[in-house]
Amino acid sequence: MTRLKSRFLVDLLIRRAEASGGFATVLARGDDTSGIILVQCCHRGEPGPLLERRFGIDGHYIWEAVGPGDPKDSESCANYRMRRQKADPDLWIVELDIADAAQLVAEWAALT
Repeated sequence: MTRLKSRFLVDLLIRRAEASGGFATVLARGDDTSGIILVQCCHRGEPGPLLERRFGIDGHYIWEAVGPGDPKDSESCANYRMRRQKADPDLWIVELDIADAAQLVAEWAALT
């Protein structure tokens, strides 16, 4: 099975967000080939869930909510992102500011 490179997937996510009328930006650039992708979902500047793309035990990628229990706690989310980036310098962090960002990620994940 061919695996798409992380850089390609991040670029695709940004294009899908912009095509849907939203905004996306890379907060931290990871490894172009195999970096894990962490998405900070937002809507009109209000923080939403943190979603992370990880390699599952079945050999396929999975998406799961990570970070603090209250996604509205922007300080805790920022601390979580900093800890993850420090632990994994290959990590991509992307912020999506769009209505129903989690749904956009789910649709995008189905394509990959």
